[in-house]
Amino acid sequence: MKLRPVLLVILLLSGFYYVTTHSSSTGRLFPWLHSSSDAEAANDTSVSGPMGSFHLTQAAAAPAFDNEEQQNIAVYKKALPSVVNITSTEVAFDFFYGPVPQQGQGSGFVLTKEGLILTNNHVIGNAQRLEVMLSDKHKYKARVLAVDKNHDLALIKIDAPNLTPVTLSDSRNLMVGQRVYAIGNPFGLNGTMTRGIISAIRSIRGPQGNPIEDAIQTDAAVNPGNSGGPLLNSRGEVIGITTMIASNGADQSSGIGFAIPVNTARAMLDDYAKYGYVRRPTLDIVTLPIGPDIAEQIGLPADYGILIERVLPGGAADKAGLRGGNQKAYQGNIPVMLGGDLIVAMDGQEITSPQDLSAAMNSHRAGDTVTITIYRGRKRMDVKVTLGDARDQQDTRGAQSA
Repeated sequence: MKLRPVLLVILLLSGFYYVTTHSSSTGRLFPWLHSSSDAEAANDTSVSGPMGSFHLTQAAAAPAFDNEEQQNIAVYKKALPSVVNITSTEVAFDFFYGPVPQQGQGSGFVLTKEGLILTNNHVIGNAQRLEVMLSDKHKYKARVLAVDKNHDLALIKIDAPNLTPVTLSDSRNLMVGQRVYAIGNPFGLNGTMTRGIISAIRSIRGPQGNPIEDAIQTDAAVNPGNSGGPLLNSRGEVIGITTMIASNGADQSSGIGFAIPVNTARAMLDDYAKYGYVRRPTLDIVTLPIGPDIAEQIGLPADYGILIERVLPGGAADKAGLRGGNQKAYQGNIPVMLGGDLIVAMDGQEITSPQDLSAAMNSHRAGDTVTITIYRGRKRMDVKVTLGDARDQQDTRGAQSA
């Protein structure tokens, strides 16, 4: 009788040793001995064949997405149906003057259920044919309604049912460090999303040398084919139009991409809605930027501003009495005209560079009257100028078929 407790203890210890040295049993009998990751990987399976047997551990179920992943997925699902792939076809000629179709690709996004689509002007180029492919792979011919070459924007239209338009945000209060997403068709890979932050807000030169004020710089991967696609905030709203990359000749992402702020596009859309074309304001002048060195060399009364080289006959500046240069000189090998009026401000806003002038003009429309502050010789004076309409510098092709 005294041996029974001893035998019971030995039996219990033996059982404990057995189950703790056999991992497949331990998880079932003593789940508290396993880590949480072991508990999640609940299913063990074996695969057997001529090459042998393999023991695999499978998760019992897909893990839940964390908050960051859920946000990424939500942005993608919201924006993807509105993003389109644009294929442009234009005809070039080979050495023997034979026609050779050439294709280019880019991105765009749906603005309205009626089929208005916004993209970059350099995406459509001088295309004789435009084709838009939606996220559901349906393809439609497109026609160009209007372009704004100065801002590298183009408005095109397709006739398609059940379109999903984007939600436009406001680009005035963007902050460096803010999370952004780019969706487009880089290298023809449809529906690709990348993520990054706003790296800077700065003025740059666009693909055609045009100034882009308050361009959104981002480290989200942007590659050829992304042009014209949306740059989105964390709510899936459009804050910019992806337009170019700084690649140092590599023709691929280097972590520095740029987007046109969406408020610039709003101005274009407002013009089209009111006038049927993009009504860009202009002073009708040819200018030369002035810095301290040039100002000192030619004896100007200010060491900054924009010197008027030439006033276009019959234009806004000509009608207001502004004067161009009358003394021919050379800046390096480039001929310039000196002696004209020096613009230093518009409506009290200091003008130190062409970018300043472009930014000031962007807040106005053709027909607005502005006050231009100039130096004529040593005399500082204000001149009222009614801004002209640069329609002849735009490409309005509302009747073009694609």
